[in-house]
Amino acid sequence: MSNVPQVEFQFDFGSPNAYLSHLVIPEIEKRQSVKFDYVPVLLGGVFKLTNNRSPVESNAGIRNKPEYQQLETERFIRQHKITRFKMNPHFPVNTLAIMRGAVAARKLDLFERYVDEVYRHMWAEPKKLDDPAVLRAALIESKLPADHLFELVQTQEVKDELMAGTQRAVERGTFGSPTFFVDGEIYFGKDRLRDVEEAIAAAK
Repeated sequence: MSNVPQVEFQFDFGSPNAYLSHLVIPEIEKRQSVKFDYVPVLLGGVFKLTNNRSPVESNAGIRNKPEYQQLETERFIRQHKITRFKMNPHFPVNTLAIMRGAVAARKLDLFERYVDEVYRHMWAEPKKLDDPAVLRAALIESKLPADHLFELVQTQEVKDELMAGTQRAVERGTFGSPTFFVDGEIYFGKDRLRDVEEAIAAAK
């Protein structure tokens, strides 16, 4: 009997590369007969705890690097035949509320649908999701319980759970998103998904 490796995807909705990974993960799950465990982390918290900065900040003023990274993104999109991606005109978006919402949605057994829908509203049909009115309208459009989710994200339990998960991620080696773990071994970035799949196959 083959082993089923433990595979984690640490994500923040604010990362376009995490979204692109999210679109590709189902292909890997199908090929390898595994299920990725989605772990919400607050990217702002990760950056603070690791003294890291977002690529928008760290690449500012660097000649050629942002252009190359855009080229790599375009190649990834072509390779995986991705059609539902638009750069959010409001980027960077403060993701605190929607990441707390992911924790809350899990408590309501709505996690997978919440993730799919928030990603859609962030990167397929981009909206300013750090505006509470815009977020509420998006959740209602997606037939998610907006009032209940808004109530839960204000609870100390949800706030503490997101921050504890973020802290644990950093302690394990995370410094950004998307980060993957296969049986505890870390991989960073959407361009490592091939390595992630190879590690999954090797572990079975």
